[in-house]
Amino acid sequence: MLPADVPLRHLGPSVLLLLQLLLPSASAFFPNIWSLLAAPGSITHQDLTEEAALNVTLHLFLEQPPPGRPPLRLEDFLGRTLLADDLFAAYFGPGSPSRRFRAALGEVSRANAAQDFLPTSKNDPDLHFDAERLGQGRTRLVEALRETVAAAKALDYTLARQRLGAALHALQDFYSHSNWVELGRQQPHPHLLWPRQELRSLARAGDPTCSDCEELSCPGNLLGFTLLTSGYFGTRPSKPPGKCSHGGHFDQSSSQPPRGGINKDSTSPGFSPHHMLHLQAAKLALLASIQAFNLLRSRLGDRGFSRLLDITPASSLSFVLDTTGSMGEEINAAKIQARHIVEQRRGTPMEPTQYVLVPFHDPGFGPVFTTSDPDSFWQQLNEMHALGGGDEPEMCLSALELALLHTPPLSDIFVFTDASPKDAFLTNRVESLTQERRCRVTFLVTEDPSRAQGRARREVLSPLRFEPYEAVALASGGEVIFTEDQYIQDVAAIVGDSIADLVTLPLEPRVVVAERPLVFRVDGLLQKVTVRIHGEVSSFWIRNPAGVSQGQEEGEGPLGHTHRFGRFWMVRVNDPPQSGTWEIQVTAKGTPRVRVQAQTSLDFLFHFGIPMEDGPHPGLYPLTQPVAAQAMEHFQHPRTCCWPCPSVPTRGLQTQMLVEVTGLGSRGGPGGPLPHFSHVVLRGVPQGAELGQVPLEPRGPPERGLLAASLPPTLLSTSGPFSLELVGQDGVGRGLHRAAPQPCAVVPVLLELSGPPGFLAPGTTAPLSLRIASFSGPQDLHLRTSAKPSFALTSNLSRVHLEQNESAWGRLWLEVPDTAASDSVVMVTVTAKNGEASTMPPTHAFLRLLVQAPALQDQLPAPAYSTDPVLNTSRPAFHFFTSVTQGGAGGGLVGNPWWTTFGVMLLLLGLGPW
Repeated sequence: MLPADVPLRHLGPSVLLLLQLLLPSASAFFPNIWSLLAAPGSITHQDLTEEAALNVTLHLFLEQPPPGRPPLRLEDFLGRTLLADDLFAAYFGPGSPSRRFRAALGEVSRANAAQDFLPTSKNDPDLHFDAERLGQGRTRLVEALRETVAAAKALDYTLARQRLGAALHALQDFYSHSNWVELGRQQPHPHLLWPRQELRSLARAGDPTCSDCEELSCPGNLLGFTLLTSGYFGTRPSKPPGKCSHGGHFDQSSSQPPRGGINKDSTSPGFSPHHMLHLQAAKLALLASIQAFNLLRSRLGDRGFSRLLDITPASSLSFVLDTTGSMGEEINAAKIQARHIVEQRRGTPMEPTQYVLVPFHDPGFGPVFTTSDPDSFWQQLNEMHALGGGDEPEMCLSALELALLHTPPLSDIFVFTDASPKDAFLTNRVESLTQERRCRVTFLVTEDPSRAQGRARREVLSPLRFEPYEAVALASGGEVIFTEDQYIQDVAAIVGDSIADLVTLPLEPRVVVAERPLVFRVDGLLQKVTVRIHGEVSSFWIRNPAGVSQGQEEGEGPLGHTHRFGRFWMVRVNDPPQSGTWEIQVTAKGTPRVRVQAQTSLDFLFHFGIPMEDGPHPGLYPLTQPVAAQAMEHFQHPRTCCWPCPSVPTRGLQTQMLVEVTGLGSRGGPGGPLPHFSHVVLRGVPQGAELGQVPLEPRGPPERGLLAASLPPTLLSTSGPFSLELVGQDGVGRGLHRAAPQPCAVVPVLLELSGPPGFLAPGTTAPLSLRIASFSGPQDLHLRTSAKPSFALTSNLSRVHLEQNESAWGRLWLEVPDTAASDSVVMVTVTAKNGEASTMPPTHAFLRLLVQAPALQDQLPAPAYSTDPVLNTSRPAFHFFTSVTQGGAGGGLVGNPWWTTFGVMLLLLGLGPW
């Protein structure tokens, strides 16, 4: 640690960058989101991944001053916990949302964790540097990094994050599973990320490496030699005589001589025989992770690297356009709005990061056009004209599915059409895909379902023909807006509003009830509140907490400005809106729709998971949606399941919901009182009946905003969608409400779909693995498979009967044609549907794969090296940490709060056994 009187101007940039980690802080760093605290003081894969990403992001911000704003000063981050919200506020401006950045880091972290859970990776020693498969492990690590670069260059950042998570898992495992630390190394391995350099001094097959150790803690069991080795785990492969085991309670090989093990996964001797070296291993794993991020930055450039981690407060802009002959007005409206957004946001932090355009008509749809260049997007859009066709229905959902495959998560997609969908059979799959991608879909339809006239039709069409749009909009948190041609340009103005960071404010009741006002609450962190009313409205009024009202008269009123476009009304409330309870009273024919939205940086992310409390890698198995389960006194894990323990005493499946609150920095400055959320309200969709309330338990320091809740078993035994509302208070005790942008659904079964590591090569057949697990039964399931694009896909499993807590395995074979385009993405979908009489929705599993033609080795660039004669090895010229010290009971890096103060369990996401 440097003395306090060293002037900052005398320190080099690399040392300065790390001082903010090394100086003391008064608060602890966050625990692992899935932490079960089974090994206090341990460090997890997620800790390592997110800390490395924050370091490199800060470095990028320091080197690239923000346009129109003063450059960041490192001094402002010294002695403080490094938080994404603070970084974004300093670089992009106060209130700039970090939600997408934190969601991208979550994708990487969950992909990292999945290496310990997925059947194709959890038992592969090459992916964990086990069983002395060090050369093979390095090959797979570099392949995963290459795949990350290739997927990012193909603009599939979701797949790139998945491969990055796999690469970081292996890289971090090396320092915990090998004896690199025991050899006295103080820097990451110089050749691990650069395959042109040979891995030297490796233990050979016949070299004994460990002595017998019958204790939990085995500090001296490595034989005195200077060769690099790693431990064996389990029985695949079996441990040769004289070799080291991984070690820990769940390692079968550790009971065979020589007993014990060498892993440094945690601070617990029950899990890690070399627990005393855990912090040294974690330090090197963090340094190596920073190196890996920097290598990716050098390969992708700052813009590509920022896209990889979504280092931006901006969203993307995605249009799905009906191009049949009757769509001239709608296409012009889309062009006007796109042009307005491009011109207004060009060069600002809110400039869209990606533009997606998908046309459709009948019988065709596509191709998809994606770019990050606004001029290219505008040129492509400007060349679109309404031609041909003219009859109804059209291939709208096929085009929307294509857009969802290419649109980044947490984005808005806008569909312009005047026709119903011809491909309504895709409704359930598109609903699931919107929730998997967390994308909101808004349909702008210039066809009134109550009108008889309109475009030509091949047949008499049902008045319910637009129900698929309603279902998709409901599942995605979007809406369907019916309007007329003369108003479409005005109504389309919501496109520009929606790509800002909007939250939808919950209404009580959820739908308009005659002579009963709708109630919503406004807090001091909301701005630009907008009320939208859609339908055959005869009158309405809005009242603020002070009792001031405004009616439906157009123009400026006491509360805001009212616009009317046919049957669509919009009230833009004056800023700042008064905090408290607001009311809306609507009188209308039929059931009008009311939606209240506002801008704020205080929002939240969430996902679900199943606790896996025993086994070599306890943690939370991440889920997109909760899985149906029946409560019972003693829950038996499914036969042939992936959990190592045969049974766990519990009530039901113990599904957890993990919440990450974003924008806590919007409280008004460091040191100000923090907002906090106390519980979650669960409501049925769409009527809004309350299903229950679940308390939220904080996980870690308040400024991190991590919360957890256990879902009630009664919810998991019912069907139907439900919504989430977070309820709490701001820093001065006033009420806070935030609603999840999309409803959730309990799915009947757990589907695991995994593919081979590496790329898909044209002209090959790729084997895929499928696992289906039921926690409520019995169930008769019909399985369907598909691939986009339409590659041949076969399966050995089309129907399966599962009893409660039973699972089945299947195999799929994907044929990649010789003509498959390199750098193209393939989406494989498996759908499990209950019998005809079941009311449960189908379950979908999606798998993204990348096609790439075989080529010469595409090496990552090697950095400059400096030779260390003492260690007889090479060391990268760039490095970050300058000194470490052993802490107290938890140990840790000096002054780095996440290493020193809070005890989290490393094995949760695996720096650990496979």
